[in-house]
Amino acid sequence: MCVNKKGEICLGMIGAGRATELHMNALTRYTGVPLCFKWIAAHRYEQVNMMKERYGFVNSSLDYHDILNDPEVDIVDICTPPYAHTQMIIEAMRAGKHVICEKPLTGYFGEEGDERPIGINVSKVHMYEKLCESLEEVKKVVDESGKKFMYAENFVYAPAVRKAAEILTKKKSKILYAKGEESLKGSSSPVAGEWDKTGGGTFIRTGAHPLSAILWLKQIESEARSEEITVKSVFADMGHITPSLSDYDHRHIAARPHDVEDNGTVIITFSDDSKAVVIATDVLLGGSKNYLELYCNDAVINCTLTLSNLMSTYFLDEDNLDDVYISEMLPLKTGWNNPFVEDEIIRGYMDELRDFVESVYFDREPKSGFKLAYDSIKIIYAAYKSAELGKAVEP
Repeated sequence: MCVNKKGEICLGMIGAGRATELHMNALTRYTGVPLCFKWIAAHRYEQVNMMKERYGFVNSSLDYHDILNDPEVDIVDICTPPYAHTQMIIEAMRAGKHVICEKPLTGYFGEEGDERPIGINVSKVHMYEKLCESLEEVKKVVDESGKKFMYAENFVYAPAVRKAAEILTKKKSKILYAKGEESLKGSSSPVAGEWDKTGGGTFIRTGAHPLSAILWLKQIESEARSEEITVKSVFADMGHITPSLSDYDHRHIAARPHDVEDNGTVIITFSDDSKAVVIATDVLLGGSKNYLELYCNDAVINCTLTLSNLMSTYFLDEDNLDDVYISEMLPLKTGWNNPFVEDEIIRGYMDELRDFVESVYFDREPKSGFKLAYDSIKIIYAAYKSAELGKAVEP
């Protein structure tokens, strides 16, 4: 552990978008370990300074290397679009920093000579091969660094998913069939529709969450039953429905895919012949839908992250509600709604960031680490490869 003169863990944040808000809303509520929010860096001056003032960072910069060059910084939290992850992870770990990285770990974002747009013109088989090369490069750096890599997959830390893990461990239940979904009306990110910035469409953006949670729970099952369980095959279908809509039919949906999918369904077969289905779409109105269902040999476990029914509201108008957060992806606050209550806890952000900070402070391994990040993105790109080939593939 390396702390500043006040005995604080020092954090440097790269990025100033929605992921940064989610991480900082959790970190600012955490009091278990002394923290110093030392730096925030992002490309846009107005955005980075707004976040600096909002969350109390000591310094702000337009160059993330200022964070890497600060010897007091213990943890670098990477909350940028995915195309920047690989370089930042490698540079941060070589600078002797522990790394928190938002999902996905990496991806294929194009190379010299690619015909644009790459999501249409570059083979997914080629993308998968290049991704595997990139993964091994990052893995080598992580292994050699001696520092912790912490994969920011909040589903793993959601109370319902953690409870499912406890039940699987105690009962030694076997998951025979799993189903997970994250769907919404499209991303708020301006680059969500571009493969060379995001590395794919809705499946890499939102499907990564239930996918990672299912992989993690199968690992929990594996440990509880002393059985080795791996992924045997991946079969996928990816689609593009919103480009066919008229302007009128498209008016309520935010998704604007340029060369990425706006819906994806993936079937995973594990080495024990159990199955998992992961669904992700950008065409769901009425909020975001996040759930897992586990059908076991001796139990059924349903985990609902959103939409929850902890609270319901009915408003005839939105007077004085400008600063009141109801829930994400809803255009209006009027009528009946189910507000997010303690969203940072329900969706796992609090326990996620607590685990990461304490892993560094107490020198222990995080529950969501490099292996989960590695396995998840490899399966995601195997899914893209499968969809292109029209058959199941081995990851």
